[in-house]
Amino acid sequence: MGNWKLTRAQEPTALTSEVLREMRTGRPAGLSRRQLIRRTLGAGVGLWALELGAGTLGFLWPNLSSGFGGTLALGDIDLVNGSPAVQGSSLEDGAPAYFPEARTYVQLVDPSLGFTDGESSDGVGEATNVRTLYQRCPHLGCKPNFCTTNYWFECPCHGSRYDRLGTKILELGPAPRGLDRFAHSVSGGVLSVDTGKITLGPLPVALGQPGLIAARSATGCI
Repeated sequence: MGNWKLTRAQEPTALTSEVLREMRTGRPAGLSRRQLIRRTLGAGVGLWALELGAGTLGFLWPNLSSGFGGTLALGDIDLVNGSPAVQGSSLEDGAPAYFPEARTYVQLVDPSLGFTDGESSDGVGEATNVRTLYQRCPHLGCKPNFCTTNYWFECPCHGSRYDRLGTKILELGPAPRGLDRFAHSVSGGVLSVDTGKITLGPLPVALGQPGLIAARSATGCI
């Protein structure tokens, strides 16, 4: 039986067979409970599909627009050196360059050498002499800053510290690993970074152990 009701003037004095038939087969006024449930479920599924589509588009859009999430050409050694992370520092001194559009720190593995043509799918830079580091701290996502006092990266949020090539110092801070790296290539002396391909940073290294570049100073910036 639907959720409809006769007006008082329509109410019969006796439930005749015609009245009973009308009550069983008549269309209810407004929405029935079944219709309401169906429409609510349909609206919920439609909203979920819309959110899924928007999220997928948001994930793919940087690649489609050649922004973050795609490949960006950063330039030759002179152009890269012209974008220092800290004013007054340089790649040759062991300090990084910084590119906000790529969210990338660029370091020379050996500061006495320049770029070498080649590719680095893991961002380590053995073939290119370049290391491309994601600006995001692996702990909670803050942006580590480069400190020209000790030549380490220091996270201002929770104190995690990394050497100049992004290796995490085991005893200092809660980050579980070193800074993540972007794939990159050098062709004709021009560095390009693929921010859509990321390799997780290595496990932390204890102070004094091989694989960690010592600080230039006992004090830092934080």
